[in-house]
Amino acid sequence: MLVVFLYAVTLAYPVGDRVVYGAYALTFLGLSSAIPTFVGAFFSGALADRYDRGQLMRVVNLVSLLGVTAAAADLILAPSGHISIPVTAGFYLPMWVVLLYPCWATVVVSSTLFRPAYNSSIPRMVETRDLGRANGLIYATAAVVGAAAALGVGLILTYAPDAYALGLSFVLFFGTQVILLLVEVDLSVPPSPTKRTIAKDAVDGFVYLGHRRELLQITIATLIINFLSALALVELGLYVGSWLGLSQGIWYGAMITASTLGVAVGFALISRFHFEPHAGRAIILLTIAMGASLFALGLVHSIWLALPVIFVYGMMPGMIMTVFLSTVQATVPDAMMGRVFSADEVGSYALVPFGQTAGGLLTSAVGVQGTYLSAGGAIVVFGFLMIASFGALRRLGFHPREEEPPAAGAAF
Repeated sequence: MLVVFLYAVTLAYPVGDRVVYGAYALTFLGLSSAIPTFVGAFFSGALADRYDRGQLMRVVNLVSLLGVTAAAADLILAPSGHISIPVTAGFYLPMWVVLLYPCWATVVVSSTLFRPAYNSSIPRMVETRDLGRANGLIYATAAVVGAAAALGVGLILTYAPDAYALGLSFVLFFGTQVILLLVEVDLSVPPSPTKRTIAKDAVDGFVYLGHRRELLQITIATLIINFLSALALVELGLYVGSWLGLSQGIWYGAMITASTLGVAVGFALISRFHFEPHAGRAIILLTIAMGASLFALGLVHSIWLALPVIFVYGMMPGMIMTVFLSTVQATVPDAMMGRVFSADEVGSYALVPFGQTAGGLLTSAVGVQGTYLSAGGAIVVFGFLMIASFGALRRLGFHPREEEPPAAGAAF
């Protein structure tokens, strides 16, 4: 869905206005979901630790399905008119673009509510010693499907209207809903012995995270890394269309596909390195490699060089995510796990829209190449700062032979 939105919004303007106007329009796309995502992330873990996680996933996925349907209807009807916004001389937003924003916010927020419930359900089905391999295979499979979908969307965008491409998103969300209805594992949560508000439960997740300094440092790291990555990646449509000079949708889809395939390989590959005893160090080294590959995208000027570079870039977040998920699932009690994932959402994923917002402003100031060089270089510098100052994270690790997570509040 993001492929379609970024492509459609970027090409909503004439070639001469595309870099400046397109950048601002993408800024508003990120801004449209920023505050709702932040609020949703704050409560998502408390919901996952309070209500049946299977039922919660089915409800929020249905909301995503409705958001895709509304976006497709908007692209088909394409309401005329525009809104002038005085952010720069002559800037305007087509009405159909304005109506895409709440559709995007709906899907992003529902996905934010989905993730803690899903990630905290995995240990119900997998032994601790198998968490790394299980997470890797699960997300590698999802990434391969995502890569195929991105390539398919690129082909559709090349030869058919944008609304047709959203049909593929609809099919995937609908398929997810069917599969969730077939899940037979008990994902219910024992009721709390005391009456507590959802807000109090959510706050408890942050308190627990504050007591686990190594997990808190991971959250701070992902906050900065995801923000800096979003600065550049929200401009990928402009990178392909302006920096590489390719306007066909197939090339944009190829870039997304290469990145997603890299994520899949990263998910599947990391478990072979037996990262568990040195999880924190692995995260730091992968962060530096991630920034270097993003920086390299700003140096290459050919699609045939950009494709392998973005593939390598994609491997890094896939590996980092597997390490993080497995570490939390192995060391955090089930009753608190959803809220720990939720706290990470607030501190990392929830700030991605703000990074997207800043990315448009940065690109309008320094151009596409400057954005990629700035974001990639900043991630590399931050990685070395992590080596120097994140001592608890450097020592983070766990032993795969452990059968159960430690009791709540236990020191690592």
